Amino acid sequence: MPVTRTAVVPVEEIFALRWAVLRTGLPRETAVYPEDSRDGTFHIAAYDEEGAVRGCATFFPEPLSGDDALADADTAGASAYRFRGMGSAPEVRGQGFGGAALIAGLREAAARGAELAWCNGRTSAAGFYEHFGFTAIGEEFVVEPIRPHYVFVTKDLARGPA
Repeated sequence: MPVTRTAVVPVEEIFALRWAVLRTGLPRETAVYPEDSRDGTFHIAAYDEEGAVRGCATFFPEPLSGDDALADADTAGASAYRFRGMGSAPEVRGQGFGGAALIAGLREAAARGAELAWCNGRTSAAGFYEHFGFTAIGEEFVVEPIRPHYVFVTKDLARGPA
């Protein structure tokens, strides 16, 4: 089942998928992010040929600060978008829906003036992020109750898979 389109959408369009995939078994409110209502936030949906949302991501302006001990001379002070809530439906995993949502979000962030994008990504997804031009920086850390993470960063916002 191929990706047929991506779009910037209201959070309501992606919320069911975000909750089902990223907060499995947890209360609905755990899938509501404080960034959802922040100025500049946008949500990306990736659709299948039947019009169902199969991939999603949420992007919002947030600098990669020196306070994080992660910003270096190349990234400090750059206009940045962070993303979170990226996922794809289990039945289509590996078919490009997550990647399509990521690429569409990176391009939209660039169109909004971002010079870099970053996320707190699960260590187990490092290969995925690297495939899309991201680099892990800093030390591995744990976000409870989720698995170990790294900060992943890219300045190549128009790039597709490597």
